[in-house]
Amino acid sequence: MRAFVRATLEEDGNADVEEAESGFQALRILPRATFDLVIVDINMPDINGLELVSFMRKSERHRDTPLIIISTEASERDRERGLSLGANAYLSKPLQPEELRETVARLVPGGS
Repeated sequence: MRAFVRATLEEDGNADVEEAESGFQALRILPRATFDLVIVDINMPDINGLELVSFMRKSERHRDTPLIIISTEASERDRERGLSLGANAYLSKPLQPEELRETVARLVPGGS
């Protein structure tokens, strides 16, 4: 999934994508830079995507960073939970490249 997201976002050459293999690794990467957008999966190893969203929304530095959750968890309850924690969008797998590009463009003007 990370390779799919990277390829989709880098396709037009406007995105600089940094990947994390786990929620813990994402927590180590976040302090290094300011990000225009963060995409998480609910089912990430170590620290799940919902915990990462919650952490970011409590962080002064990352509070306003747009967040997209991508997940196989497609129930309305899961979607509502992700959005209530502060995600700006919730996309269900299987994901189409155009759906991802449209969501990114909506959240990051001038983005992919």
